[in-house]
Amino acid sequence: MKARLLAPVAGLLTATMVLAGCGAGGDRESDTGGEGGGASDVGVTEDTVTVGAHFPLTGVAAPGYSEIPTGAQAYFDFVNEAGGVNGRQIEYIVKDDGYNPTNTSQVTNELVLQDEIFAMVGGLGTPTHSAVVDFLNSEGVPDLFVSSGSLQWGDDVESKPYTFGWQPDYEIEGKIIGQYIAENMPKAKVGLFLQDDDFGEDGEKGVRQYLDKQIVGVERYTSGNTDVGPQVAGLQAAGADLVISFNTPSYTALTQLTSLALGYEPTWFYSNVGSDPQLVGSLLNRFSEGAVEGDNSSLNGVLTTEYIPGVDATDDPWVQLWQEVWDQEGEGGDLTNYRIYGMSQAYAFVQALQAAGEDLTRDGLVEAVESFEDIEGPQLAPFRFSADSHMGISGMRVVELQGGKAEELTPVLVSDIGDAPIEEDSSDQAGDAPPEGGVPDAG
Repeated sequence: MKARLLAPVAGLLTATMVLAGCGAGGDRESDTGGEGGGASDVGVTEDTVTVGAHFPLTGVAAPGYSEIPTGAQAYFDFVNEAGGVNGRQIEYIVKDDGYNPTNTSQVTNELVLQDEIFAMVGGLGTPTHSAVVDFLNSEGVPDLFVSSGSLQWGDDVESKPYTFGWQPDYEIEGKIIGQYIAENMPKAKVGLFLQDDDFGEDGEKGVRQYLDKQIVGVERYTSGNTDVGPQVAGLQAAGADLVISFNTPSYTALTQLTSLALGYEPTWFYSNVGSDPQLVGSLLNRFSEGAVEGDNSSLNGVLTTEYIPGVDATDDPWVQLWQEVWDQEGEGGDLTNYRIYGMSQAYAFVQALQAAGEDLTRDGLVEAVESFEDIEGPQLAPFRFSADSHMGISGMRVVELQGGKAEELTPVLVSDIGDAPIEEDSSDQAGDAPPEGGVPDAG
């Protein structure tokens, strides 16, 4: 995303270290049957539908990530002002898990069993959401658009029939990064800096399909350990002149500060999750205790990827809509890439509600998302949703950061997991513009 998470979006200094989101064979049974008219399932009344989410609203992971639900809330309020969806207002309950999986389990139990939400929408984080994904599926709760690029949200529909990813997964991002370097920097000596969980593992899996012979060193870090000196020194000693990093924003700042101290100047290619210029600039200033001023130019020359337009694209019609929404419904402060991420997810959820129809059921919602085809939206590439795959956005483009803005280096490229080829997107998804009024067209 140009709204750079989230992918949100994997561990600050747990994010400050986090600023690290019925199918085939699956049996789904609704709690109740829709019979037309009013309440047709849990969390649904004649005039409301209640959904929930878990996010780190406080603690070290709150910077950046806590802004995502404010964006979603602003867009839901915008839709509610326009009459809601099929006459229903969207009620959105967000609970703070502090990016702690134990807390995630507790607040998710509250959302499902006490608040009786109809669906979970955008729950954030790989380790946190991993703690609740089986519970949500066992309870038959639609678990839509997880704020993380882990493969597990969509590659096994049989075991997780109610869960869907949203952002591109880390494996296809790794493939697209790997192919770009192989084609454009074939003599580069590549080092990998990876978070030591499936964020890093999935990214490495994709990169190695194209760059296995160019890789001269691999270093891994554990979220929470802020000393990355040994890893950066290891890459320097290996002679890596280009470093691909699958890390969270705090570790982007830490690797930049450490390499500065070591006099190490490779080309850096950060995954989308770790490349928000505004946030990384503020972290550089904080971690260096003011020694590094840190601003949007702090990542000049860094390579990364994007899959939705962000705040730097002021002429983009989607960004103009998000600015209108934020000005009208936002709770204060500026529109940020994280708020755009939340609005973009909320837009897709409104489309899902519309597609599910007036007689709203949990199974009907899942089937509606599985049937998304050529659906318009801010994402630069199409979704991959079907009865056999709950994987999210299918691609992205490579960009270079200059002055906080993304300069396009490739067209939008699409792929899938495994050995699926990388191709230029032919759908013209990136040319979509929002409908008049800013609310998706029903049907």
